[in-house]
Amino acid sequence: MGGHKDLKVFQMAYRLAMEIFRLTKNFPVEEKYSLTDQIRRSSRSVAANLAEGYRKRQYPKAFVNKLSDSDGEATETQVWLEFSKDCGYLSADICQKLLSEYEEVGRMLGGMMLHPEKFAPR
Repeated sequence: MGGHKDLKVFQMAYRLAMEIFRLTKNFPVEEKYSLTDQIRRSSRSVAANLAEGYRKRQYPKAFVNKLSDSDGEATETQVWLEFSKDCGYLSADICQKLLSEYEEVGRMLGGMMLHPEKFAPR
Protein backbone atom coordinates (compact mmCIF):
# COMPACT_ATOMS: atom_id res chain seq x y z
CA MET A 1 0.00 0.00 0.00
CA GLY A 2 1.34 3.40 -0.98
CA GLY A 3 1.16 6.67 0.89
CA HIS A 4 -1.74 9.02 1.48
CA LYS A 5 -1.19 10.67 -1.91
CA ASP A 6 -2.26 7.42 -3.58
CA LEU A 7 -5.71 7.54 -1.98
CA LYS A 8 -8.48 8.69 -4.33
CA VAL A 9 -10.14 10.54 -1.45
CA PHE A 10 -6.94 12.47 -0.69
CA GLN A 11 -6.49 13.40 -4.36
CA MET A 12 -10.09 14.59 -4.53
CA ALA A 13 -9.87 16.58 -1.29
CA TYR A 14 -6.62 18.22 -2.40
CA ARG A 15 -8.05 19.09 -5.82
CA LEU A 16 -11.17 20.57 -4.22
CA ALA A 17 -9.09 22.70 -1.84
CA MET A 18 -7.09 24.04 -4.77
CA GLU A 19 -10.29 24.75 -6.70
CA ILE A 20 -11.68 26.66 -3.71
CA PHE A 21 -8.42 28.60 -3.45
CA ARG A 22 -8.74 29.58 -7.11
CA LEU A 23 -12.41 30.54 -6.81
CA THR A 24 -11.94 32.58 -3.63
CA LYS A 25 -9.38 34.81 -5.34
CA ASN A 26 -12.44 36.56 -6.76
CA PHE A 27 -14.19 37.06 -3.41
CA PRO A 28 -14.48 40.67 -2.18
CA VAL A 29 -11.50 42.02 -0.27
CA GLU A 30 -13.68 42.65 2.80
CA GLU A 31 -14.13 38.85 3.07
CA LYS A 32 -10.37 38.23 3.22
CA TYR A 33 -10.22 37.62 6.98
CA SER A 34 -13.62 36.01 7.30
CA LEU A 35 -15.32 33.88 4.65
CA THR A 36 -12.30 33.57 2.35
CA ASP A 37 -10.02 32.57 5.21
CA GLN A 38 -12.55 30.17 6.75
CA ILE A 39 -13.37 28.28 3.56
CA ARG A 40 -9.72 27.99 2.57
CA ARG A 41 -8.75 26.70 6.02
CA SER A 42 -11.51 24.12 6.26
CA SER A 43 -11.04 22.84 2.70
CA ARG A 44 -7.30 22.42 3.26
CA SER A 45 -7.90 20.69 6.58
CA VAL A 46 -9.83 17.90 4.85
CA ALA A 47 -6.69 16.77 3.02
CA ALA A 48 -4.32 17.61 5.89
CA ASN A 49 -6.26 15.59 8.49
CA LEU A 50 -6.53 12.69 6.08
CA ALA A 51 -2.77 12.71 5.50
CA GLU A 52 -2.06 12.92 9.23
CA GLY A 53 -4.51 10.14 9.97
CA TYR A 54 -3.02 7.90 7.33
CA ARG A 55 0.29 8.02 9.19
CA LYS A 56 -1.54 6.82 12.31
CA ARG A 57 -3.31 3.94 10.63
CA GLN A 58 -1.47 1.33 12.71
CA TYR A 59 -3.61 2.66 15.59
CA PRO A 60 -7.20 2.17 14.37
CA LYS A 61 -8.81 4.52 16.91
CA ALA A 62 -6.37 7.35 16.16
CA PHE A 63 -6.83 6.72 12.42
CA VAL A 64 -10.62 6.87 12.67
CA ASN A 65 -10.42 9.98 14.86
CA LYS A 66 -8.41 11.88 12.24
CA LEU A 67 -10.73 10.65 9.49
CA SER A 68 -13.63 11.97 11.56
CA ASP A 69 -11.85 15.32 11.85
CA SER A 70 -11.40 15.32 8.07
CA ASP A 71 -15.09 14.56 7.56
CA GLY A 72 -16.03 17.37 9.95
CA GLU A 73 -13.88 19.81 7.99
CA ALA A 74 -15.54 18.67 4.76
CA THR A 75 -18.93 19.39 6.27
CA GLU A 76 -17.75 22.79 7.50
CA THR A 77 -16.53 23.55 3.98
CA GLN A 78 -20.00 22.73 2.65
CA VAL A 79 -21.50 25.32 5.01
CA TRP A 80 -19.03 27.96 3.80
CA LEU A 81 -19.88 27.05 0.21
CA GLU A 82 -23.55 27.69 0.94
CA PHE A 83 -22.67 31.06 2.49
CA SER A 84 -20.56 31.87 -0.57
CA LYS A 85 -23.47 31.12 -2.89
CA ASP A 86 -26.00 33.00 -0.78
CA CYS A 87 -23.71 36.04 -0.59
CA GLY A 88 -23.48 36.03 -4.38
CA TYR A 89 -19.82 35.04 -4.61
CA LEU A 90 -20.40 31.61 -6.21
CA SER A 91 -22.95 30.60 -8.80
CA ALA A 92 -25.56 28.03 -7.82
CA ASP A 93 -24.11 25.60 -10.39
CA ILE A 94 -20.55 25.81 -9.11
CA CYS A 95 -21.73 25.59 -5.52
CA GLN A 96 -23.82 22.49 -6.24
CA LYS A 97 -20.94 20.81 -8.07
CA LEU A 98 -18.60 21.40 -5.12
CA LEU A 99 -21.22 20.32 -2.57
CA SER A 100 -21.75 17.08 -4.48
CA GLU A 101 -18.03 16.41 -4.61
CA TYR A 102 -17.72 17.00 -0.86
CA GLU A 103 -20.59 14.55 -0.34
CA GLU A 104 -18.53 11.99 -2.23
CA VAL A 105 -15.50 12.77 -0.06
CA GLY A 106 -17.70 12.21 2.98
CA ARG A 107 -18.91 8.85 1.66
CA MET A 108 -15.34 7.73 1.02
CA LEU A 109 -14.22 8.84 4.48
CA GLY A 110 -17.22 7.08 6.00
CA GLY A 111 -16.24 3.83 4.29
CA MET A 112 -12.71 4.17 5.61
CA MET A 113 -14.00 4.80 9.14
CA LEU A 114 -16.20 1.70 8.97
CA HIS A 115 -13.29 -0.48 7.83
CA PRO A 116 -10.01 0.94 9.17
CA GLU A 117 -8.49 -2.55 9.08
CA LYS A 118 -8.34 -2.34 5.26
CA PHE A 119 -5.79 0.46 5.61
CA ALA A 120 -3.61 -1.06 8.33
CA PRO A 121 0.08 -1.32 7.42
CA ARG A 122 1.15 -4.82 6.49
